[in-house]
This record gives sequence, structure tokens and C-alpha cells, in this order.
Amino acid sequence: MTAAKWRELLLAWGLALLISGGLVWSGSHWPTPLLQQSWALAEPGRAAALALVLVLGLPALMALVLGLRMLRHRDKGESIDCAQGER
Repeated sequence: MTAAKWRELLLAWGLALLISGGLVWSGSHWPTPLLQQSWALAEPGRAAALALVLVLGLPALMALVLGLRMLRHRDKGESIDCAQGER
């Protein structure tokens, strides 16, 4: 593995650790579930929209980023063995 790949891997791993740490901190800071908080009970439409964005929006954003990276690298979805004609 090259040094650039290691750096990319460590960056992704560090980012995942930061996100996990943020989630743990927010869970201890706001112990009440999102849809059971007072503002969410007062405005259920806004709370439902926020929940949908968090549940569907973030994975869709990740899929978009991965798709754009595949386009940038011209990935055809085949393994390196098949690309070189080996079976």
C-alpha cells in the first residue's frame, strides 16, 4: 500500500472517529430522542422532515460522492484481473 493510500485511509478513519465521538457526546448531552423533544412534539411536520433528511439525505449524499469518485476514476466495475484479460 502506498503512502498516499495510507494517508487517505487514516483520514477516513479519523473522520469516522470524530463523527462517532460527536454522536456519543450528543447522546449524553441530549438524552431525549429527537422526535420526543418538546419542539418536535409542537411541530411534528418539521421534526418528520428533519428525521427524513437525516435518515435518507446523508446516505444519498454518500452515494453521490461515491458515484462521482467512480466517474472521476473511470471505474467500469470490473476487477483488475478482468481488465487485463485474465479469467
